[in-house]
Amino acid sequence: MGVRTALLFICTGCLWSADLASQQSSPRDRAPDRPFYQATELVQGPSFDGNVLDDPVWQQVPAIEDLIQLRPQYGRPVSERTEVRIAYTAKTFYVGVVCYDSDASGIVVSDSRRDADLSDEDSFLFIIDTYNDQQNGFLFGTNAQGMEYDAQIDNEGKGNFNANRQQGGVIGGTNLNWDATWAVRTELGDYGWSAEFAIPFSSLRFAPGKDKTWGLNFRRNISKNSEIAYWTSLPLRFDMKRLSLAGKLTGLNLSNPGNLKLIPYVLGEVVNDKATSPATTDTRFEVGADIKYSVTPSLTLDLTYNTDFAQVEVDDQQINLDRFNLFFPEKRAFFLENAGQFTVGSPGEVDLFFSRRIGISEDGSVVPIIGGARLSGKIGQTNVGLLTMFTDKVEEKGIVENNYSVARVNHNFPGTRSSLGGIFISRTGLGGLADDNNQVYAIDGKWGIGNQAEVSGFIAKSTTPGIEENDLAFKLLGNYNWNGWDLRAGYTQAGEGFNPEVGFLQRTAFRKPEFLVLKAHRLKDAGQLLEIRPHISYRGYWNFENDLITSFLHIDNHWEFKSGFEIHTGVNFTAEGVLEPFSISNVTIPVGYYNNEELQLVVITNPNNAFSLSTRSFIGGYFDGKRISNSGTAQWRIGDKFVSSLTFSQNALKLGNGNVDALVGGLRLSYSFTPRIYIQSLIQRNNISNITSANVRFAWLQNANTGLFVVVNVVRDYDLIDGLNNQVFTVKYTHRFDLLK
Repeated sequence: MGVRTALLFICTGCLWSADLASQQSSPRDRAPDRPFYQATELVQGPSFDGNVLDDPVWQQVPAIEDLIQLRPQYGRPVSERTEVRIAYTAKTFYVGVVCYDSDASGIVVSDSRRDADLSDEDSFLFIIDTYNDQQNGFLFGTNAQGMEYDAQIDNEGKGNFNANRQQGGVIGGTNLNWDATWAVRTELGDYGWSAEFAIPFSSLRFAPGKDKTWGLNFRRNISKNSEIAYWTSLPLRFDMKRLSLAGKLTGLNLSNPGNLKLIPYVLGEVVNDKATSPATTDTRFEVGADIKYSVTPSLTLDLTYNTDFAQVEVDDQQINLDRFNLFFPEKRAFFLENAGQFTVGSPGEVDLFFSRRIGISEDGSVVPIIGGARLSGKIGQTNVGLLTMFTDKVEEKGIVENNYSVARVNHNFPGTRSSLGGIFISRTGLGGLADDNNQVYAIDGKWGIGNQAEVSGFIAKSTTPGIEENDLAFKLLGNYNWNGWDLRAGYTQAGEGFNPEVGFLQRTAFRKPEFLVLKAHRLKDAGQLLEIRPHISYRGYWNFENDLITSFLHIDNHWEFKSGFEIHTGVNFTAEGVLEPFSISNVTIPVGYYNNEELQLVVITNPNNAFSLSTRSFIGGYFDGKRISNSGTAQWRIGDKFVSSLTFSQNALKLGNGNVDALVGGLRLSYSFTPRIYIQSLIQRNNISNITSANVRFAWLQNANTGLFVVVNVVRDYDLIDGLNNQVFTVKYTHRFDLLK
């Protein structure tokens, strides 16, 4: 009865949306105009202090003022006056912005950590497409306290990524771990606030020449209205990473700035292992270095020796409640830079290249990286990526030396949102065994059909000694995304012999059809209700004997309010085909075919508030039993210095052969003394393995994520007699020397 009620509730929303859709259609959606702005060339840059209004250099630069709201009043001018100016000298790119505010005392600053999310406070961001290829770019932002936010954008931001820099990684799309050398200064006043950005051209990649054109867009967030406004008008559900709809920045006369940087590090570490008898204490001292050299302004060579990632946050704990592989994102900065350049496949499901295979063993322990090289960038309209890395042996685990190599080429066809590319990935064992190797070859492409639709896909083949057949994988996906509609249909297949040893497979030997139909509709005269998004999606997995392994049909409606509050009401119809028994926390799931239904509820409170909550709940059938699942994140901040979040995931399973109560919790605490000096911690525990861990990191950042790092890791397993019980204390210092400055 509950499922039928939910279906009626959701379908009513669908019909309401369809009726309103016939009444409302924005001409900006159908044929948005792309604005142009000419940058001003300067001999001497402005005074770099955050004061834009009183600087005579800035006052000679024409201002852009016509920003357009995306929310809450779609298509209306920005509610508060905004002035943006752009200028440059031979070595530096400048952006100056004045964000007027009629109630300057109410300006919200929620987080001053580098790369913290800027969407829930008063902030300003801009994106530049320095290749003007309408696909890739660099994103910069700040708030009224002058925090530094930067990211590298690939493929218009599409991909599987975690947007929280402090805990996440990336597979293509948006790379928050890209850190460039640049600076920002801000000023607060009765008029509102202003900011100056100074970005050295040596920190960017571009094609030099006279009268060059870049893609450009900017965004202002006004917290008190939950308002978002852009320079270029965008259809619903788009953001400024959609570079094919960006405006144009003209009048750039660019020369080769030269770029050669040396980034050495020194590290000292003490490991205290209390699980051994007697307890042991080991110390190590390491040195290493990276070199970054711009072969051309658009092509960069990176060299690394004795690569270390001691300052990287530990992985989030997960509990596997199914039969398939868990995904842990890449967090190491060296591999995250230009990660999108090497991304081919279906993110999180069939990743042909997954950099966590380099330097991390199957059990999650560290494998020393001797060093390597990466050449990445652009030659004309062709993206080029070459990577080779060498890892050392670990005798106690039976791991030999390995070489990992990747070659990637991807050509963009200007003005079409289309591309064609190929990739070669190889692992070669250097321990003397003739058959210790694996290769993957693939071709991928994307065909852009106007601004509204595209067809993309890949086909890949693996080569592994001893595997002679069924070693292909491919995907074909069609997508229409415009005027609030998001329509997708695709098919993915991976053969039984497909074996990407330097990739990630969520599951092996499958065939998967999928589709999505979603309509976002911005409402008029609906009180506090801003937008509804009814949708239906499906994905199914079959093996090659035509047995259904997993089927998931999702019917939902998102209700978004002007305050930022959201509620999602859905129902899921699931099917699981278990061909072999498996265990969930020592409870066996027998062979069988299981059809189930479950209700789903998501609640998201206004993230602009000092306290906010995001929860997701399921109740319904699960394999041969029932499940009640609750997960979410509670965030609480005090001013712009202290930020905390509590994440939890609780699954109560009542299965045919027993019950499972799985709980994972994580507490993040962060205090920022300045935007570049902070201390943060992650404390985690799960009740299945009874592992408790604490990761505490102090950082005193200099340019581009270099500086002093002090890290304490504590891991304790309370179940096993000879289990984990160790503490690691690490001090690391890195420094960037600009040898061509």
